[in-house]
Amino acid sequence: MVRTQKLITGQVYHVFSRTIAKYVVFHNDYDYIRMAKMIEYYQYRDRPISFSKFDRMTSEQIKETNTVVSQSDQKLVQIIAYCSMPTHIHLVLKQTVDNGISDFVRRLLNSYARYFNTKYDRKGPLWEARFKNVRVETDDQLLHLTRYVHLNPVTAYLTNDPADWRASSYKEYVSLDKKAKRMCEYGDLFEIRPAQYLSFVQDRVFYQRDLAKIKHLLFDEDESIA
Repeated sequence: MVRTQKLITGQVYHVFSRTIAKYVVFHNDYDYIRMAKMIEYYQYRDRPISFSKFDRMTSEQIKETNTVVSQSDQKLVQIIAYCSMPTHIHLVLKQTVDNGISDFVRRLLNSYARYFNTKYDRKGPLWEARFKNVRVETDDQLLHLTRYVHLNPVTAYLTNDPADWRASSYKEYVSLDKKAKRMCEYGDLFEIRPAQYLSFVQDRVFYQRDLAKIKHLLFDEDESIA
């Protein structure tokens, strides 16, 4: 059930935001990359640099500036998983300060709307007024939720392999490269090796597609979070 009550600091939530009238807001790889960078940038309350400068940084430079702001206890949310889709985004977030998720989502969506409207010569709101959220009660639920989020592009028949969808955190979960750039933090919530997670996700690809066919029987349309 989708809830709208005040979000609790220290708790994990599945956050979903959809565009107005299911308007397509990602038209190419750069649009998706832009959103991913914004997710990383806005997780902190106050960056010492502008987003335009952050956008030009190397992975190593971003890691260094993230370390600096982390030491200042300025993180609004802990990013656990994400997936951007043509008309909506899924975020799995842990709120680290009061109102952290609301502040993060507001800044993220407003920033992307400004970018999109400027780039595509458009005016007006881009996203529905309220984002939806569901509190995750257990670590086991959280693990299954990350799979659900990462399989969204497969469920929508946008790809057959979640690893081919660049606009999600799936590759972070299955990468064996310990030096690879990572945005998501989940080691304090559940432990699973990359090979295990790969099997965990791949084993359910077609099940999730079948589930999507009966989704209208499981959720009221106005409360759907998929």
